[in-house]
Amino acid sequence: MSSSGDVSRVLVVDDNRQSNEMVQSLLRGEGYEVIAAFSGPEALEKVNRTAPDLILLDAMMPSMTGFEVARTLRADPGNCFCPILMLTALHELQDKVRGLEAGADDFLTKPFHAVELLARVRSLLRIKKLHDEVEAKNALLERILMRYISKEVALQIIDDPEQRLKLGGEVGVVSVLFADIRGFTPFSESRKAREVILILNKIFGYLTPLVFTYQGTLDKYLGDAIMALYGAPLASADSVKNAVHSAWMMQKSFAALRTEYPELHELGLGIGLCTGEAIVGNVGTNQFMDYTVIGNIPNLAKRLQEHASVGQILIDEETNLYLQGQIETAALAPFHYKGFSHPITAYSVLSIE
Repeated sequence: MSSSGDVSRVLVVDDNRQSNEMVQSLLRGEGYEVIAAFSGPEALEKVNRTAPDLILLDAMMPSMTGFEVARTLRADPGNCFCPILMLTALHELQDKVRGLEAGADDFLTKPFHAVELLARVRSLLRIKKLHDEVEAKNALLERILMRYISKEVALQIIDDPEQRLKLGGEVGVVSVLFADIRGFTPFSESRKAREVILILNKIFGYLTPLVFTYQGTLDKYLGDAIMALYGAPLASADSVKNAVHSAWMMQKSFAALRTEYPELHELGLGIGLCTGEAIVGNVGTNQFMDYTVIGNIPNLAKRLQEHASVGQILIDEETNLYLQGQIETAALAPFHYKGFSHPITAYSVLSIE
């Protein structure tokens, strides 16, 4: 639509000035915003500059025919969906087929009746409006999807939604991260609810992008904690490394946040991270589903997070072995974590390459 609101913008392309001006007058009488071009090259320039909602295109023009203009527009991703109504004095069926194959959406033979021209214009503009509405909704859905997962993962889901969004799970190797804000419960007790939610959102605004930066998937927010996974729904050779780097940058970001906002000095961040085989997929119903990870891996990651002190990142032995030589760690004494039958050795991340 044109900048003037709901008024559609139509580009009339015809090298015959009298014919061009007649069509312009007819369209303006119906309230359309009209732009004129008198050659193929001028038409392409004005399409790129004015983004019309519809193009009325003469087939036979010197230097560049309407067929060539149509093919050029259809090859351009930015203009391939702009409807084209081809106007021509050619009468043969093969000419109409040629026009449609070049990319025209409709074909009207000269001389034409004004009533028929306007009816075809309205029809094509109606289709264009519906297409634009679908595109706008798809763009909104993409933006919403990218709030939860990285852009790369979102595009994979959009390309193959039936496979990526079906109910059920698959066994895969993933790294699961839990990051919990320490001291937030007593911190929130002395503040009004509005202030609490603003502060929490500010903190999440710093931490969540670091999930996506390192190709992670935001599983969910758990009160004042974040759960994220790496290596799903798309497997990656770097997923374990990405998970630890994400955790490391979260701690650095939180430290910077505390420096910038003195009121957050009483808060801290504890992170637990675990790698291994787990069931990953959509759990729920066809109407309401939650993409998540199930098994001992997320359970242990949660226990490691609970055991981590402020500023600490605790990882399991699998993660530590996987990144041997790439990170510096210190082993903790074996600990009997709740829900596990045997003591488990955790490792505190001291530095990364």
